[in-house]
Amino acid sequence: MSRIPEAFADGPAFIPYLAVGDPDYESSIEYVEALERGGADVIELGLPFSEPIAEGPTIQNAVVRALEGGMTPTRFFEFVEELDVDVPLVCMTYYNLIYRYGGERAERPRAFVEKAAEVGLDGFVVPDLPAEEADPLREACDEFDLDLVFIVAPTTEGQRLERIMEQVSGYVYVQARLGVTGARSDVSTQTDESLGRLSDWDVPKAVGFGIKTGEHAERIVAGGADGIIVGSALVDIVAEGHENGDSAEAVADRLEQKARELSEGAEKGFAQRTPHPERT
Repeated sequence: MSRIPEAFADGPAFIPYLAVGDPDYESSIEYVEALERGGADVIELGLPFSEPIAEGPTIQNAVVRALEGGMTPTRFFEFVEELDVDVPLVCMTYYNLIYRYGGERAERPRAFVEKAAEVGLDGFVVPDLPAEEADPLREACDEFDLDLVFIVAPTTEGQRLERIMEQVSGYVYVQARLGVTGARSDVSTQTDESLGRLSDWDVPKAVGFGIKTGEHAERIVAGGADGIIVGSALVDIVAEGHENGDSAEAVADRLEQKARELSEGAEKGFAQRTPHPERT
């Protein structure tokens, strides 16, 4: 059963992302485990795909490094089993990999979801899967008690928004601005508008795209977000360490420090909310 609802039960959830296998399998294990030490409440694990259309250059480069290092869906599942973490894990990938996994066409995408549940994953984010075509994956997730997270863009509204919110579970990924992923020096003013459109639905709202600092995290949570999603700012640390030839231990320490900064920023924002939300 998915553990994701627990992550939002007593305050804002800090949800970091890393591409699995970047720059290599063993280092990536250390990096993900460092995120938990730094305060991660949920971790998004990127299963690399050769055409990551929702990603900016930072994560695209991470995907290339991971693929060159030999990451595959089979190795990804082995990675999840090997991880020593005690927080919910979400697979972020593209539908082609989910659909093509396993042998018989009749078992798609059920085979992938069954394996994900077996190794301990709690849900999925699939950026290229429209809600209108998500019924088979939604049904498989329901069968194995996994969550299916959808991304809501600043322009998502009307019937499309309603369809997404009918399908979503776990949390909704609120895209802070238009465009692709990537850290920014400031956060978008579109965030408040997006959160406002979602206020009628009782599902946690986690904001991503562009969050880079603890101050960003604080501001977004103070504005009403139930969580923050951070990817590129963390992948930048991995990339810099790889380019400089730093040890995996040194990079892991920097990731843990950045994770703690972001997690503490989210908590500061939560404390500023008026009226202060009740913790359950």
